[in-house]
Amino acid sequence: MILKDPRTRHRRLGVVAAATGLLAALLTAVPAAATPDPGDGTAASGTEVSQSTEAQVRSAIADGEIPGQDEIVHSDNIEHLTNIPKDALPGTNSDLAFQGRYAFAGNYDGFRIFDISNPKAPKTVAQVLCPGSQNDISVSGNLLFLSTDSSRSDSSCNSTTQPVTEKSSWEGMKVFDISDKTNPRYVAAVETACGSHTHTLVPERKNVYIYVSSYSPNAAYPDCQPPHDGISVIKVPRNAPEKAAVVGFPVLFPGEGPDGGGNPGSPTNPGVSKTTGCHDITVLPSKDLAAGACMGDGILFSIADPEHPKVIDQVQDNVNFAFWHSATFNQKANKVVFTDELGGGGAATCNATVGPDRGADGIYDIVGKGDKRKLVFRSYFKIPRHQADTENCVAHNGSLIPVKGKDIMVQAWYQGGVSVWEFTDSSKPKEIGYFERGPLTTDTLKVGGAWSAYYYNGYIYSNDIAKGFDVLKLSDRRTDPAKWVRLKELNTQTQPDYFD
Repeated sequence: MILKDPRTRHRRLGVVAAATGLLAALLTAVPAAATPDPGDGTAASGTEVSQSTEAQVRSAIADGEIPGQDEIVHSDNIEHLTNIPKDALPGTNSDLAFQGRYAFAGNYDGFRIFDISNPKAPKTVAQVLCPGSQNDISVSGNLLFLSTDSSRSDSSCNSTTQPVTEKSSWEGMKVFDISDKTNPRYVAAVETACGSHTHTLVPERKNVYIYVSSYSPNAAYPDCQPPHDGISVIKVPRNAPEKAAVVGFPVLFPGEGPDGGGNPGSPTNPGVSKTTGCHDITVLPSKDLAAGACMGDGILFSIADPEHPKVIDQVQDNVNFAFWHSATFNQKANKVVFTDELGGGGAATCNATVGPDRGADGIYDIVGKGDKRKLVFRSYFKIPRHQADTENCVAHNGSLIPVKGKDIMVQAWYQGGVSVWEFTDSSKPKEIGYFERGPLTTDTLKVGGAWSAYYYNGYIYSNDIAKGFDVLKLSDRRTDPAKWVRLKELNTQTQPDYFD
């Protein structure tokens, strides 16, 4: 089904969120982090909303202002090819990685491998049970990497939840051998300070370096002490991954005292997360550059020496950014798109109450040369379709669509769906395509929607938290040239040089 006119969705939705008090509570909550284990829960639980909110949602569906419950809608230039529901792994679906004809899908209960040689009919090759949120996932050669950011009884795939206050608890990186895609083998584990919320690969011929992002230290956590303020660097020998080990902990936000040198957050900057580490880092190896989305700060740094990254510039947005979540370079490396995960991904922020500049993307130009380069803010981008107050919606994971001379990306927005948008003009971003489902429920705010949406070898692949693995086909004269770009491997946090 195609929406007749998405502009109608700007007028009514979101007007009751403040009255319910639900949005306010969610927006002041601390984003999910390496805090006491949430129990690796799934997206099944929900938060009740008021009867007036429920009535508003039902009315908006009846009037055609939003899609019906679970109804699929999309722009004319996007086709939904297929959906593969969850199977043996019932947990929350998370990130994606790609290699050859395979897609690797993270899940809080482990990971799943798909054969996508026929994008219209992906086939499950393997499902590996290995609980430990978030199970952020990457691949390089014969190795697969998983982030564990919940306190476990040990590093095995049979571990159970255990309080982070216990010294024996384990969090960190897991390494699998995937030379046989039908039978991945668990080969190494490396514990890291404050666990591993996400990770980023810096691959070399003999070794793979991993930048481990983690945050939210606490004096009561033996393995996660304040101020933290840095990243763990792991070195993994390709021919001997069992020797993987932490080789450094560069502090990116040096400062005096227990609070370190990043954004102090509230009460100095109300509504802004205090910086204690990074949430996500994207590297551009061809340019020896990296961009860090670090809670209350965005940073640009050099990775010419991968074991000793060097910060070039540091920026803050204490007006509209609550939580710097992720980063994407354009191909020329003269722009960075940072995302703000307002509400930690669990709130309804795509509505009139929140507005167009919060829970959005921030587009920054990179100005200058060498170590004097600066990040200069240009504009915000947010999807132009208001969502129901029972739909968690905020900017999340995306990737470039490789078109020479253009800056175009596809991005997940949780229950806001998947958006294709252009930022060739940094000051005037615009959406050029979309795909979404109607709300999971009309009586509760239940977490779901697209966690990640990436363009890989001619198709868009999305991992929906609740619904499973989606494949989309984009047909548009502005993006069609990307179909000729073929990659052997894609980890979006390790951005390739698409045209080399």
